[in-house]
Amino acid sequence: MADEDITLDSDLPERDPNTTDMFGNPEPAPAPPAAESAAYTVIARKYRPRTFEDLFGQEAMVRTLRNAFTSGRIAHAFMLTGVRGVGKTTTARLLARALNYETDTIHAPTLDLTQEGRHCRAIVEGRHMDVLELDAASRTGVGDMRELLDGVRYAPVEARYKVYIIDEVHMLSTGAFNALLKTLEEPPPHAKFIFATTEIRKVPVTILSRTQRFDLRRVEPEVIVKNLEMICAAEGARVEAEGLTLIARAAEGSVRDAQSMLDQAIVQAESGQTVSAASIRDMLGLADRAQTITLFEQTMKGEAGPAIETFRGLYGYGADPAQVMGDLLEHCHSASVAKAVGPQALIMPKEQAARLTGIGAALSAGTLSRVWQILLRAHEEVRRAPDPAAAVDMALIRLAYAADLPGPEEALKKLQAGEALPGGPAPSGGGSGASGGGSGGGASAVARQMAPAQAQAAPEITLRRFEDVIALIEQKRDISLRLDVERFVRPIAFRPGVIEFEPAPGSPNTLIQRLAGRLKEWTGTPWLIVAQGGGGAESRWEAQKREEREARERIEQDPFIRSVMEAFPGAEILSIRAQPQPDVQPSGEDESETEED
Repeated sequence: MADEDITLDSDLPERDPNTTDMFGNPEPAPAPPAAESAAYTVIARKYRPRTFEDLFGQEAMVRTLRNAFTSGRIAHAFMLTGVRGVGKTTTARLLARALNYETDTIHAPTLDLTQEGRHCRAIVEGRHMDVLELDAASRTGVGDMRELLDGVRYAPVEARYKVYIIDEVHMLSTGAFNALLKTLEEPPPHAKFIFATTEIRKVPVTILSRTQRFDLRRVEPEVIVKNLEMICAAEGARVEAEGLTLIARAAEGSVRDAQSMLDQAIVQAESGQTVSAASIRDMLGLADRAQTITLFEQTMKGEAGPAIETFRGLYGYGADPAQVMGDLLEHCHSASVAKAVGPQALIMPKEQAARLTGIGAALSAGTLSRVWQILLRAHEEVRRAPDPAAAVDMALIRLAYAADLPGPEEALKKLQAGEALPGGPAPSGGGSGASGGGSGGGASAVARQMAPAQAQAAPEITLRRFEDVIALIEQKRDISLRLDVERFVRPIAFRPGVIEFEPAPGSPNTLIQRLAGRLKEWTGTPWLIVAQGGGGAESRWEAQKREEREARERIEQDPFIRSVMEAFPGAEILSIRAQPQPDVQPSGEDESETEED
């Protein structure tokens, strides 16, 4: 083949401007400038405690460890147990730092970690070769444990101790525990073991007896609220105080759970706006606490219809039926605690605590215990029912029916005494088969049939004003109760069945319970007595004292009295008595008597 001169046309472009490679792919768009954006760190990790002082609610453990480190009595193995989110793994890492803490001036184990030591950063980041951390959930076999323990006999490379952190240690197999047992019994002086578990009962006793156990407590709601407030201030987030309280209560003692929920709550509002408690309640799927207290009050007063309407309103707003039953259980518990200890034992807003205290005062301990058992059974029924809302309706009807029934012992005493039991009027038909004639149900119907025929229900007493209550107490001649009510009750609001008042200083703790019990006994209906923090009018005794002072001032300012006091120096007004007025009889009677005389 002859050689040919190949001449390229200079007018043709060297490359198609629309393509960048031989396959005709278009030229890629220029890459945007690299933005300096770091991955978001969640609040639970960002605010993880860095020192022992940052551990919330674990002061007893920190105090014990501090004394042990100070005296040099450091155990070779620690067992940390508690519910999720209380700081077990965090405490284990802090212990590893404390054991290997070293600076230019400190060369001994210490719990003072305010200044970063030589090994602290590597331990926190999990890359220190003398601190080995493993998850027992993924390495449960005896082979894994033997492989881990093969290096125990070797001295640490650069730190003071070799520290083995085993999380969820209860998930180790029996063989793995047996392999660990001998090393725990005779450990080398340079090895320390830190175990963490949520199921302490699944850890063999032989392991527990060779460790120093620390039970990390659930963190109290008020402590969690303070932690959340600190985080909100640092993050520049605005959250209503009631919303933080809802989060702390839903966390059930877990700081990590509370911080995770706060992370979710912060984005419920636009940047710079305040996150409302209502939005947090919707986020958590909680019912309005005030409304559930109203629901509890209605059931305890036997008002089944209004209680069902209140629940359906909550259900329409998205409240979970099981959560509503859980709130009712909590209200029953709070009312019982307030009855036994006092309202100061309740961690909630004062208004809600006062309402639950009034419920506890109006009900007997036996009734509260019976309501608790009914609610426990109803809670399980709601969880298993195909229609949870219908199960709540039936539970409310059952509660309203049983709230006013006497206990077995009280019912027996009433029957033996021939008294009528509560439960509605007797059926009009006299036969034993009157199953639907009364509102009291089967047990009350049987009790009414056993009661004497001549036993009649006590006449109903209607009280429309607070003065009617005092008059009723005077009529029943309960002197002690009358004196306490007149002296210590500052009425705020009154409606049939409910009394709200402000207790005067020195009010006895049993006043609410005594007044509610007496009113229920005299009127035949339960009364709700609520003590508020302020805003009450004068008590009857205070009003009487004020009127006496005003009368004395008027008399002292009278010109005649002032002249008498000046005429007799040193004279004092000892008492003031109203002059009795003579009875004025009609003129006709006087004339008849005069004529007869």
